[in-house]
Amino acid sequence: MFSRLLTSALFAGAAAGLCAALLQLFFVQPILLHAELYETGTLVHFGSESVVSAHQALPGFEPMRDGLSIFFTMLVYSGYALLTVGAMELAAQRGHTIDGRTGLLWGFAGFLAFHFAPGFSLAPEVPGVAAADVQIRQLWWLATVVTAISGIGLIAFGTTWKAWAPAVVLLLAPHVIGAPQPEVYTGPVPTELGAEFAARAFGVGLAAWVMLGSFAGFFWKRETARAQSLANA
Repeated sequence: MFSRLLTSALFAGAAAGLCAALLQLFFVQPILLHAELYETGTLVHFGSESVVSAHQALPGFEPMRDGLSIFFTMLVYSGYALLTVGAMELAAQRGHTIDGRTGLLWGFAGFLAFHFAPGFSLAPEVPGVAAADVQIRQLWWLATVVTAISGIGLIAFGTTWKAWAPAVVLLLAPHVIGAPQPEVYTGPVPTELGAEFAARAFGVGLAAWVMLGSFAGFFWKRETARAQSLANA
């Protein structure tokens, strides 16, 4: 069984990770590079440099940097896929249908848990903006992801308010407590650039997770059918 889950996860994670990496290179990375120009002082907010000329000054494709970015993105999404396929296996054992179509819902749930839930109170940040201590933010992010996964699971698989009521509490708790925030808001990066980055990050994250869920469901069903045919041969 483990080899079947691992094969499904590697195929799904590699495919979704490649798509996510390409989307990030095209839509997200230019904004990060643009923000770094403000962080280093190359550009100044309210300066005379136009947005068009700033984009023209951004570095182009760099094989080493961008190749490593693609590789590590595929690696990260393979890890996400392994978690997703493992959860799909548990759901299938309880009689739930798993395939490419239902995988879309799994992917959307993954986006909610890993991107939207923590990003609701701790938005994606460009370089150079003020932020709270990174370790505290990481702990809050992890706790929010865990509570979001638990809450979504209770909503998806629960059948009464005995499951749904705790789910609502779990989903709201991190945001009622509040995310770690900086003492003062400072930074050289224009707020318009930060808003565009957050929107792009959410959009790419949604697309990547929906693809991941669909790929995971498809490959899980294919590998399961193959294992059953070999067992019956």
